[in-house]
Amino acid sequence: MHALQPDPAPIFAALGDRTRLSLLTKLSGGQAQSIAKLSVGTTLTRQAVTKHLRVLEEAGLVLCNKVGRESRFAFRPDTLLEAKSYIDQVSAQWDDALERLRSFVEE
Repeated sequence: MHALQPDPAPIFAALGDRTRLSLLTKLSGGQAQSIAKLSVGTTLTRQAVTKHLRVLEEAGLVLCNKVGRESRFAFRPDTLLEAKSYIDQVSAQWDDALERLRSFVEE
């Protein structure tokens, strides 16, 4: 059995919101963007966008860099890769458990 990685709950909690998923989609192009630019085309205030971006930042999904007085946010795909690795490990554990159950039932 593989050791599981650190608790991925903050990542999944951050991804559990449609607004945050939308922000990640906007950032997935690879270019850092300002709060003002991320607010365009939404009904959200800049303050609301900032709040969502902070949740994503705390989960390690975005990185914030100051450029002058402006904050620019960039997507961190490595964090999603870590979450995927965690899901793959859990999936493998379930596959093993189900295979043992199947073998036990068929005996």
